[in-house]
Amino acid sequence: MRMLALLDGTLADPEVPLLRSDDLGVQRGDGIFETILAVDGNPREIEAHLDRLERSARLMELSLPERASWHRAVRAVLAEWPWDSVPESAIKLVCTRGPDGGDGTPTAFVSGQSLSAELMRKRAEGISVVTLERGIDPGMMERAPWLLLSAKTLSYAVNMAALREAERRGADEVVFTATDGSLLEGPTSNVVLAEGGRLATPPPSSGILRGTTQGALFRAAEEAGWSTAVEPITAERLGHADGVWLASSIRKITQVHTVDGTPVVTDPGLHERICKLYESQY
Repeated sequence: MRMLALLDGTLADPEVPLLRSDDLGVQRGDGIFETILAVDGNPREIEAHLDRLERSARLMELSLPERASWHRAVRAVLAEWPWDSVPESAIKLVCTRGPDGGDGTPTAFVSGQSLSAELMRKRAEGISVVTLERGIDPGMMERAPWLLLSAKTLSYAVNMAALREAERRGADEVVFTATDGSLLEGPTSNVVLAEGGRLATPPPSSGILRGTTQGALFRAAEEAGWSTAVEPITAERLGHADGVWLASSIRKITQVHTVDGTPVVTDPGLHERICKLYESQY
Protein backbone atom coordinates (compact mmCIF):
# COMPACT_ATOMS: atom_id res chain seq x y z
CA MET A 1 0.00 0.00 0.00
CA ARG A 2 1.45 3.37 -1.04
CA MET A 3 0.18 6.94 -1.20
CA LEU A 4 1.70 10.26 -2.26
CA ALA A 5 0.70 13.84 -1.39
CA LEU A 6 2.01 17.19 -2.52
CA LEU A 7 2.40 20.03 -0.05
CA ASP A 8 -0.73 21.80 -1.31
CA GLY A 9 -2.66 18.83 0.07
CA THR A 10 -3.50 17.14 -3.23
CA LEU A 11 -2.92 13.43 -3.68
CA ALA A 12 -0.81 12.21 -6.58
CA ASP A 13 -0.43 8.82 -8.22
CA PRO A 14 2.55 7.09 -6.52
CA GLU A 15 3.11 5.07 -9.71
CA VAL A 16 3.73 8.21 -11.79
CA PRO A 17 7.25 9.77 -11.73
CA LEU A 18 7.47 12.91 -9.61
CA LEU A 19 11.15 13.97 -9.66
CA ARG A 20 13.07 15.39 -12.61
CA SER A 21 16.18 13.53 -13.67
CA ASP A 22 18.29 16.59 -12.82
CA ASP A 23 16.85 16.97 -9.32
CA LEU A 24 19.73 17.36 -6.89
CA GLY A 25 18.12 14.90 -4.52
CA VAL A 26 18.54 12.25 -7.23
CA GLN A 27 21.89 13.35 -8.59
CA ARG A 28 23.69 14.15 -5.33
CA GLY A 29 21.51 13.06 -2.44
CA ASP A 30 21.17 16.78 -1.72
CA GLY A 31 18.12 16.79 0.47
CA ILE A 32 16.62 15.78 3.81
CA PHE A 33 13.83 13.57 5.07
CA GLU A 34 11.93 12.33 8.11
CA THR A 35 9.90 9.15 8.60
CA ILE A 36 6.95 9.18 10.99
CA LEU A 37 4.98 6.20 12.26
CA ALA A 38 1.23 6.67 12.06
CA VAL A 39 -0.98 4.22 13.97
CA ASP A 40 -4.75 4.20 13.43
CA GLY A 41 -4.51 7.61 11.82
CA ASN A 42 -2.38 9.23 14.51
CA PRO A 43 1.14 10.36 13.52
CA ARG A 44 3.59 9.85 16.39
CA GLU A 45 5.97 12.63 17.45
CA ILE A 46 5.12 14.70 14.37
CA GLU A 47 6.24 17.99 15.93
CA ALA A 48 9.56 16.47 17.03
CA HIS A 49 10.06 15.15 13.51
CA LEU A 50 9.30 18.56 12.02
CA ASP A 51 11.70 20.18 14.51
CA ARG A 52 14.38 17.76 13.34
CA LEU A 53 13.53 18.39 9.67
CA GLU A 54 13.97 22.13 10.25
CA ARG A 55 17.29 21.56 12.02
CA SER A 56 18.54 19.42 9.15
CA ALA A 57 17.49 22.13 6.71
CA ARG A 58 19.45 24.75 8.68
CA LEU A 59 22.56 22.57 8.66
CA MET A 60 22.13 21.97 4.93
CA GLU A 61 21.34 25.66 4.23
CA LEU A 62 18.28 24.35 2.43
CA SER A 63 15.10 26.30 1.81
CA LEU A 64 12.32 24.41 3.57
CA PRO A 65 8.58 24.87 2.95
CA GLU A 66 6.61 26.20 5.91
CA ARG A 67 5.53 23.78 8.61
CA ALA A 68 1.82 24.21 7.86
CA SER A 69 2.29 22.79 4.37
CA TRP A 70 3.86 19.62 5.76
CA HIS A 71 0.94 19.21 8.13
CA ARG A 72 -1.46 19.69 5.21
CA ALA A 73 0.20 16.98 3.12
CA VAL A 74 0.40 14.56 6.07
CA ARG A 75 -3.31 15.08 6.76
CA ALA A 76 -4.08 14.32 3.11
CA VAL A 77 -2.37 10.93 3.38
CA LEU A 78 -3.89 10.16 6.78
CA ALA A 79 -7.40 11.02 5.55
CA GLU A 80 -7.31 8.50 2.71
CA TRP A 81 -5.29 5.69 4.29
CA PRO A 82 -7.35 2.49 4.89
CA TRP A 83 -6.72 2.27 8.64
CA ASP A 84 -9.24 -0.52 9.21
CA SER A 85 -7.25 -2.92 7.04
CA VAL A 86 -3.75 -1.40 7.32
CA PRO A 87 -3.43 0.00 10.87
CA GLU A 88 0.13 1.33 10.57
CA SER A 89 1.83 3.48 7.97
CA ALA A 90 5.31 4.90 7.46
CA ILE A 91 4.82 8.57 6.58
CA LYS A 92 7.89 10.00 4.88
CA LEU A 93 8.57 13.73 4.47
CA VAL A 94 11.10 14.52 1.73
CA CYS A 95 12.65 17.81 0.63
CA THR A 96 15.41 18.20 -1.96
CA ARG A 97 17.25 21.27 -3.20
CA GLY A 98 15.32 21.00 -6.45
CA PRO A 99 16.59 20.83 -10.04
CA ASP A 100 20.24 21.52 -10.80
CA GLY A 101 20.57 25.13 -11.90
CA GLY A 102 17.02 25.96 -10.86
CA ASP A 103 15.70 28.97 -8.99
CA GLY A 104 16.16 27.39 -5.57
CA THR A 105 12.60 26.14 -5.20
CA PRO A 106 12.80 22.84 -3.35
CA THR A 107 11.13 19.62 -4.36
CA ALA A 108 8.95 18.45 -1.47
CA PHE A 109 6.37 15.74 -0.93
CA VAL A 110 4.92 13.34 1.64
CA SER A 111 4.44 9.62 1.05
CA GLY A 112 2.73 6.87 2.98
CA GLN A 113 3.74 3.22 2.81
CA SER A 114 2.63 0.07 4.61
CA LEU A 115 5.15 -1.77 6.77
CA SER A 116 6.92 -4.85 5.46
CA ALA A 117 6.50 -8.35 6.85
CA GLU A 118 10.25 -8.46 7.52
CA LEU A 119 10.08 -5.33 9.66
CA MET A 120 7.21 -6.78 11.66
CA ARG A 121 9.18 -10.00 12.15
CA LYS A 122 12.14 -8.08 13.57
CA ARG A 123 9.85 -6.22 15.96
CA ALA A 124 8.44 -9.50 17.23
CA GLU A 125 11.54 -11.72 17.27
CA GLY A 126 14.35 -9.26 17.95
CA ILE A 127 17.50 -8.77 15.93
CA SER A 128 21.19 -9.56 15.72
CA VAL A 129 23.66 -6.72 15.20
CA VAL A 130 27.28 -6.24 14.28
CA THR A 131 29.41 -3.29 15.40
CA LEU A 132 31.13 -1.45 12.55
CA GLU A 133 33.46 1.54 12.77
CA ARG A 134 31.98 4.73 11.32
CA GLY A 135 35.36 6.47 10.97
CA ILE A 136 34.54 9.51 13.10
CA ASP A 137 35.58 10.56 16.59
CA PRO A 138 33.10 11.92 19.16
CA GLY A 139 34.29 15.52 18.77
CA MET A 140 34.07 15.68 15.00
CA MET A 141 30.57 17.15 14.77
CA GLU A 142 31.63 20.32 16.56
CA ARG A 143 35.00 20.44 14.82
CA ALA A 144 33.71 19.83 11.28
CA PRO A 145 30.06 20.95 10.95
CA TRP A 146 30.27 20.72 7.15
CA LEU A 147 30.21 16.92 7.49
CA LEU A 148 26.54 17.22 8.52
CA LEU A 149 26.94 14.38 11.01
CA SER A 150 23.70 15.08 12.86
CA ALA A 151 21.55 15.98 9.84
CA LYS A 152 19.07 13.49 8.42
CA THR A 153 20.03 13.77 4.78
CA LEU A 154 19.16 11.72 1.72
CA SER A 155 22.83 10.67 1.44
CA TYR A 156 22.33 7.18 2.87
CA ALA A 157 24.78 5.26 0.69
CA VAL A 158 27.15 4.54 3.63
CA ASN A 159 24.26 3.41 5.82
CA MET A 160 22.97 1.04 3.16
CA ALA A 161 26.46 -0.30 2.54
CA ALA A 162 26.79 -1.01 6.27
CA LEU A 163 23.51 -2.93 6.26
CA ARG A 164 24.71 -5.01 3.32
CA GLU A 165 27.89 -5.75 5.27
CA ALA A 166 25.77 -6.85 8.23
CA GLU A 167 23.85 -9.20 5.95
CA ARG A 168 27.11 -10.66 4.65
CA ARG A 169 28.06 -11.35 8.27
CA GLY A 170 24.74 -13.05 8.97
CA ALA A 171 23.30 -10.20 11.06
CA ASP A 172 20.16 -8.09 10.78
CA GLU A 173 21.46 -4.68 11.77
CA VAL A 174 24.46 -2.47 12.52
CA VAL A 175 25.58 -0.39 15.47
CA PHE A 176 28.22 2.12 14.43
CA THR A 177 31.19 2.85 16.69
CA ALA A 178 33.45 5.89 16.86
CA THR A 179 37.24 5.73 16.55
CA ASP A 180 37.55 5.60 20.36
CA GLY A 181 35.31 2.51 20.53
CA SER A 182 32.26 4.31 21.88
CA LEU A 183 28.81 3.60 20.48
CA LEU A 184 27.14 5.93 17.99
CA GLU A 185 23.87 4.76 16.44
CA GLY A 186 22.39 2.34 13.95
CA PRO A 187 21.99 3.35 10.29
CA THR A 188 18.33 4.12 11.01
CA SER A 189 18.05 3.85 14.80
CA ASN A 190 19.29 4.88 18.23
CA VAL A 191 20.87 2.51 20.75
CA VAL A 192 19.28 2.10 24.20
CA LEU A 193 20.70 0.07 27.10
CA ALA A 194 19.04 -0.94 30.37
CA GLU A 195 21.37 -1.28 33.33
CA GLY A 196 19.96 -1.80 36.82
CA GLY A 197 16.74 0.17 36.39
CA ARG A 198 18.49 2.85 34.36
CA LEU A 199 18.23 3.58 30.63
CA ALA A 200 21.17 5.03 28.70
CA THR A 201 21.77 6.18 25.13
CA PRO A 202 24.77 7.81 23.37
CA PRO A 203 24.81 11.63 23.19
CA PRO A 204 23.84 13.59 20.04
CA SER A 205 27.03 15.62 20.56
CA SER A 206 28.96 12.60 19.26
CA GLY A 207 27.54 13.30 15.81
CA ILE A 208 24.39 11.21 15.81
CA LEU A 209 20.76 11.99 15.14
CA ARG A 210 18.63 12.95 18.12
CA GLY A 211 16.07 10.12 18.37
CA THR A 212 12.36 10.88 18.48
CA THR A 213 11.42 7.35 19.56
CA GLN A 214 14.25 7.18 22.07
CA GLY A 215 13.12 10.55 23.38
CA ALA A 216 9.54 9.32 23.83
CA LEU A 217 10.76 6.22 25.64
CA PHE A 218 12.95 8.25 28.00
CA ARG A 219 10.08 10.63 28.80
CA ALA A 220 7.88 7.70 29.71
CA ALA A 221 10.63 6.02 31.73
CA GLU A 222 11.27 9.16 33.75
CA GLU A 223 7.54 9.56 34.46
CA ALA A 224 7.54 5.96 35.72
CA GLY A 225 10.48 6.58 38.06
CA TRP A 226 13.35 5.24 35.99
CA SER A 227 16.58 7.17 35.77
CA THR A 228 17.87 7.96 32.28
CA ALA A 229 21.22 9.08 30.94
CA VAL A 230 22.50 10.51 27.68
CA GLU A 231 26.18 9.68 27.91
CA PRO A 232 29.16 8.10 26.13
CA ILE A 233 28.77 4.32 26.05
CA THR A 234 31.53 1.85 25.32
CA ALA A 235 30.82 -1.11 23.07
CA GLU A 236 31.78 -3.44 25.92
CA ARG A 237 28.67 -2.37 27.85
CA LEU A 238 26.47 -4.10 25.28
CA GLY A 239 27.58 -7.46 26.62
CA HIS A 240 26.90 -6.58 30.27
CA ALA A 241 23.59 -4.73 30.00
CA ASP A 242 20.26 -6.04 31.26
CA GLY A 243 18.88 -5.38 27.79
CA VAL A 244 19.80 -3.71 24.50
CA TRP A 245 17.39 -2.17 22.01
CA LEU A 246 17.43 -0.23 18.78
CA ALA A 247 14.80 2.52 18.81
CA SER A 248 13.38 3.92 15.57
CA SER A 249 10.12 5.45 14.46
CA ILE A 250 8.93 2.55 12.34
CA ARG A 251 10.42 -0.43 14.19
CA LYS A 252 9.59 1.13 17.57
CA ILE A 253 11.64 -0.55 20.35
CA THR A 254 13.36 -3.60 18.84
CA GLN A 255 15.25 -5.94 21.14
CA VAL A 256 18.81 -6.99 20.32
CA HIS A 257 19.59 -10.62 21.09
CA THR A 258 23.04 -11.01 19.51
CA VAL A 259 26.03 -8.67 19.14
CA ASP A 260 28.93 -9.61 16.86
CA GLY A 261 27.85 -13.25 16.95
CA THR A 262 27.62 -13.45 20.74
CA PRO A 263 24.23 -13.68 22.49
CA VAL A 264 23.45 -10.85 24.92
CA VAL A 265 20.97 -10.81 27.78
CA THR A 266 17.33 -10.77 26.74
CA ASP A 267 14.64 -10.60 29.40
CA PRO A 268 11.10 -10.99 27.97
CA GLY A 269 9.57 -9.35 31.03
CA LEU A 270 11.90 -6.36 30.83
CA HIS A 271 11.33 -6.06 27.08
CA GLU A 272 7.57 -6.00 27.65
CA ARG A 273 7.97 -3.28 30.29
CA ILE A 274 10.13 -1.17 27.99
CA CYS A 275 7.67 -1.51 25.11
CA LYS A 276 4.74 -0.62 27.39
CA LEU A 277 6.60 2.45 28.61
CA TYR A 278 7.02 3.65 25.03
CA GLU A 279 3.41 2.89 24.08
CA SER A 280 2.16 4.74 27.17
CA GLN A 281 3.07 7.99 25.41
CA TYR A 282 0.30 7.34 22.87
